[in-house]
Amino acid sequence: MSVFTKVSHAELQQFLKQFPVGELIGLQGIGEGVENTNYFVDTHDGRWVLTLFERLNYADLPFFLGLMDHIASRGLPGAMPARTHAGENLTTLNGKPAALVRRLVGQSVLFPTLEQCVQVGRALGDLHVATASYQGHCQNDRGPAWREQTGRGLLAHVDATTRALIEDELAAQARLDLAALPQGVIHADLFRDNVLFVEDRLTGLIDFYYACNDALLYDLAITLNDWCMEPEGVPNVARWNALTTAYCSRRGLGDAEIAAWPLVLRAAALRFWLSRLWDWTFPREGDVVHVKDPNAYRRILEHHREHAPPAL
Repeated sequence: MSVFTKVSHAELQQFLKQFPVGELIGLQGIGEGVENTNYFVDTHDGRWVLTLFERLNYADLPFFLGLMDHIASRGLPGAMPARTHAGENLTTLNGKPAALVRRLVGQSVLFPTLEQCVQVGRALGDLHVATASYQGHCQNDRGPAWREQTGRGLLAHVDATTRALIEDELAAQARLDLAALPQGVIHADLFRDNVLFVEDRLTGLIDFYYACNDALLYDLAITLNDWCMEPEGVPNVARWNALTTAYCSRRGLGDAEIAAWPLVLRAAALRFWLSRLWDWTFPREGDVVHVKDPNAYRRILEHHREHAPPAL
């Protein structure tokens, strides 16, 4: 979440007339994240998150907003998009596709407890079960082809050691066929800042705008790499075991998934290392832009390349 497109108080007042949400009280730009423009919005009818989509096409957005409706309607702690007086959950603001979503209670955590890891593992498993009945489909636009193209695009802009690491990992990833593993709709970005808690109670799963159809195991790998790795790039085994055990209590893993697990963990680390390295190398302009340090995921990738992961 960042602010690339400014929205004035007057512009937002006019925008909100489309929705049965009452009068505007206040707005505040959100600085975290890297993709879309986001504001906290308070009205007489509640608290909201306004998102202006900077990269996603208007035609692609019904998948994400429909998915959020689907999840919330099945009892998972997801945010429900607001609908206009005409029944639409997708509109435009300042020339950008825009959505207004109910703001959930709770806060993200920086240092998760074991119980919070259990809650996340269960929620991710429940999410994968619930989305099996979702009829929408969206290709992962940051899948293998994107990783190959982005990695190759960085080679001329990095030092020799980094270049060798990218080339070697891309060659290793060519052996991984994620499409051969169990598939479904995945969150694809279930980092700590996209999960809300009140103490140890999970109250919200947010930011589904990377969601797509891909290997379910890949989603677990993305989640573990954020929730269960220490800053120096090594696993916190207690958190790791808590999250994976909770996940598997909701969805068991097959033999093919267990065999592919080490390389899937590397694929998940590579994806976020490359995206952060790209944004670090080619920064975007914006009023409030948060660019994350790519080295955190480089350390995770290097660890996975050199060590077998804790058992599932």
